[in-house]
Amino acid sequence: MKRFLSLGIALIFSFWNLEFSHATASTHIWAPSTDTQDWGTGHITADTYVPIERNRDGSRARTITDEGLEFGMLPFKKLRAEAGFDFKTGYGDLDSWPMFFNGKFAIPEDSYGPYFPAVAAGVYDVGTRAARTNYNIAYVKTAKTIKVKDLNLGRFSIGYFWGNNELLLDKDGRRDNEGIFWAWERTMTEISDKLWVCTEYQATESVYGAFNLGFSVQFTKDISTIVGYQFYNNKNFADTYTVQLDINY
Repeated sequence: MKRFLSLGIALIFSFWNLEFSHATASTHIWAPSTDTQDWGTGHITADTYVPIERNRDGSRARTITDEGLEFGMLPFKKLRAEAGFDFKTGYGDLDSWPMFFNGKFAIPEDSYGPYFPAVAAGVYDVGTRAARTNYNIAYVKTAKTIKVKDLNLGRFSIGYFWGNNELLLDKDGRRDNEGIFWAWERTMTEISDKLWVCTEYQATESVYGAFNLGFSVQFTKDISTIVGYQFYNNKNFADTYTVQLDINY
């Protein structure tokens, strides 16, 4: 009850939390999706990561801020790309290297027929300091919207990621730097075209491993928020809530 009361209070006042944050490539809640920004458009994100409880060892998780920019890079319909960067603070000594970079190539869903899935490959959280911030996550992912007659069951995504084995470690300090990730998402048109829901999972006990639930509300054509909650695979980390403000231009 205490956990869900804290979550309710958090949803009223702010957004987006975690012990270590991710670069803002086009994502579901947590991990990159197969989506990209359109050619000639940009995307601004402002995230605040606010702990709601202490880690299992009693230490207080840090509050992280993340301001990011993302840009559409290719003018083609069947081959898309985006690239961007983030400025992150709240990591203590690591704040000396606050820049992180990301990029992605993608083929949109249905590009080569009605059964063709979306496909993407990219990198994120590419840091600038070796052995400190260079998480350097590479991934491949595919996604497909499933419909049964007029019933939209949502979009299902699955992929695989791998990163720096010096930094992605499990609770015992052993390398745990690769695994699957999947997601299910759906726009709840029965309620509102502006309401989107999602659940996703990313493997490993590293700082990236979590099961996530969330939703998005679109206020205008170009302004929306994502609200989420993370259940970490590594139980030494405190579960967290998330909020993200997104602006397209």
